[in-house]
Amino acid sequence: MRIECPHCHKAYNIPEDRIKKYGEHVAFPCPACKGRIEVDLAVGKKNETVAPQSQTSEPVGEVLKKRILKTVSDLPPMPQVAQRARELTLSDKSTFSDLARIIETDQAIAARVLKIANSSYYGVMGSVSSIQHASVVLGMKTLNELLTLACASTLLGSELKGYGMNAGDLWRHSLATAGCARSLAAKKNPGLVDDAFSAGLIHDCGKLILDRYIFERKQAFEEFMKDGQRSFLEAEKKLLGFDHAEIAAEVCEKWQIPKKLIGPIQYHHTPSMLRVNELAHIVHAADAIALMSGIGAGFDGMMYQIDPKAMEFLRLDSSQISVLMAETADYVEKTLSTL
Repeated sequence: MRIECPHCHKAYNIPEDRIKKYGEHVAFPCPACKGRIEVDLAVGKKNETVAPQSQTSEPVGEVLKKRILKTVSDLPPMPQVAQRARELTLSDKSTFSDLARIIETDQAIAARVLKIANSSYYGVMGSVSSIQHASVVLGMKTLNELLTLACASTLLGSELKGYGMNAGDLWRHSLATAGCARSLAAKKNPGLVDDAFSAGLIHDCGKLILDRYIFERKQAFEEFMKDGQRSFLEAEKKLLGFDHAEIAAEVCEKWQIPKKLIGPIQYHHTPSMLRVNELAHIVHAADAIALMSGIGAGFDGMMYQIDPKAMEFLRLDSSQISVLMAETADYVEKTLSTL
């Protein structure tokens, strides 16, 4: 069911069966503007947008995919400082001074890292005067996390008109997924905490590439999803011949992201397609929880639910998901206040 907020006019696709279980008349706050949305199933009172039928002769499938992949080079590269810093934090031989020297080679990023380090969130408000000092006070892993956040916040902050995402929406959703993935990893396999955070942060980077092509086919996408029973992911596969997760894997290759992260990113909507991959299930569940929370969701954020196999693998139940949703929202709010 396609529902539009009467206040900010942001549209959402929500499975009708999820609404029906709460009764014929349902009211809930808009995830975007917090305005009240009311749905009356009894008399069919729902704010619905129907796009006109659209036909397109644009290429699809492998032809379109090859054309799109040629534009991957147009995407800003992940800053070298972030890649090099990650390598250092994984090395037993690296020192605080080594990491500080790498970060200081990019003055803009160094300044942003210091700003975050001095926020109340990290408990050293106003006392960190240099990157070297930050590395000693916070530790290498935390400093690397700050560096990753500083780089990603700019890269993922764009407006995505094709996906119906305002400027900052993708960044907030990515941050929510990263924070939730870290929490899930801490419970399932603490050794995956850092990888889960990184994979969660960039899992949707393929949308940066696909947005332009989706916007060009906006009418076709709206027509395909007009009954509110089909997701944006299904629309991508039907109208393009592939989805944003596949493109994300290609982007990660360009950025030289470790291969152990690329599979879970590529299959974050279909984790069961990877043979018993803990990280894939973690990123998938974190993504779904972030979407269910409405944090930075696009047109159909509320359409997605956690794969039952992932629920079983991670030993999650509805009460735990509710706790994770609250913790994730709190993490995003606190982190955004530092940026």
